[in-house]
Amino acid sequence: MNVINFFESNRQDHWLKEIAKSDWDAGAFLHELLSKGTFFDVVGEGSRVLLLTDGEELISFCTYAQKDDIQPTELTPWMGFVYTFPKHRGNRYVGLLFEEVERLAKQEHIAKVYISTNHIGLYEKYGCEYSTQMKDMNGESSRIYVKRIE
Repeated sequence: MNVINFFESNRQDHWLKEIAKSDWDAGAFLHELLSKGTFFDVVGEGSRVLLLTDGEELISFCTYAQKDDIQPTELTPWMGFVYTFPKHRGNRYVGLLFEEVERLAKQEHIAKVYISTNHIGLYEKYGCEYSTQMKDMNGESSRIYVKRIE
């Protein structure tokens, strides 16, 4: 398995088709942002889409971005759009994406990465701590987690 950066891949069309197979509204939104070329407008310049791949198959994906669905906020960066395809769930593959996010954050001398979610019990498995509740762009309450980078 490999973690690749969508924007550094010479197979973006292939990976876009794989992202489109996601059965999640946020996955469809990510696909739309990438397809229309508006990804950086929404999440900030320098943001990344990280793909966990096994050969030609997309296992899991996430973003490492300046902004996520909690806007406006001073909190940055965010790990967002976290998704694992159903047949691969339960294998802790998100942990491989977390490792890459941590590596990037260390490289950038970032001490904390934030996650906006309504899941309880998922991100704690990866060393994240619940921080607070905030409103997302739709005005809905979202749990904010912090991953401290050591």
